[in-house]
Amino acid sequence: MKPSFHHAALNGPFGDPAVYVRILRERAGLLFDMGDISSLPVKEIMKLTDVFITHMHIDHFVGFDHILRALLRRKNPVSLYGPEGITDCVEGKLKGYSWNLITEYPLKINVCEVIADEIIESSFSARNSFRRKTEERRPFNGTLLERNMFSVRSVILDHGIQALGFKLEEKFHINIDKSMLLQYGMQVGPWLNRLKQAIWEGAYDCLINTGANDIEVRDLSDLYKITEGQKIAYIMDSSPSDENYRSIVDFVRGCDTLYIEAYFVDSDMNLAIQKNHLTSGMAGRIAVEAGIKDLKILHFSPRYIDEPERLIDEAMGTFRH
Repeated sequence: MKPSFHHAALNGPFGDPAVYVRILRERAGLLFDMGDISSLPVKEIMKLTDVFITHMHIDHFVGFDHILRALLRRKNPVSLYGPEGITDCVEGKLKGYSWNLITEYPLKINVCEVIADEIIESSFSARNSFRRKTEERRPFNGTLLERNMFSVRSVILDHGIQALGFKLEEKFHINIDKSMLLQYGMQVGPWLNRLKQAIWEGAYDCLINTGANDIEVRDLSDLYKITEGQKIAYIMDSSPSDENYRSIVDFVRGCDTLYIEAYFVDSDMNLAIQKNHLTSGMAGRIAVEAGIKDLKILHFSPRYIDEPERLIDEAMGTFRH
């Protein structure tokens, strides 16, 4: 099965946590947290449609300016999603610059702020010198973003301040059977992407030009199989409380890949409580309880810079047993 998402952490475990997801066959990318993103090429930044921010501590948010500068002349908007206070933080960033010479630029920044059971949507447009405009309020039911192909859900966690966890879910995966293409004498080509798009949209009466004929999607069902889609979760700074632990396990249950912080070792739990971070042992136990297939630990405390294996061994040892 060819995956629909390619994903990777942008930095090593002692660097700022950030994960980039490229949506294959589309000029689109998603970013989870935006601390130091200097390793992300500009061509990938230009693909960003949506950025998901756990909270606004500097190591998760300092890359805002980097993205802003790269996207200033882009016509397509970019949307940011984050916890309570994110709109004020974005506004503060934008107010830190003078914008009198860019009113012909097309960039629009949409901000979706999660506050308890509500989402407040605001926007900042270059044409209006990035002054805030509140667009609407809508109920928050756990879903932040809904597309034909995938959705992004969120859970509210505690880090001494409100922080969010995220889950990217492909609704289902479409597998093209190349042996059936050969059997019907059909060629691989861009029409297969149009076929997949029609399936995601549920447009089974749509006509697809296969290169030889126009055929309804429903009559091409022999060419593909539907399987379970990819699921990727991203959990960073969270207090090591029982409430957070249970919320995280329930939220990430059944995911293929879990990116999660492993800031302290279990024996330094007193520090984890003081600093509101998860331990590497907790990361491993969460992954086991939630049935995670692939555990990726990030965000190590610099106190372990000379012994990262303590965090790795504790998390992965728990996970593999």
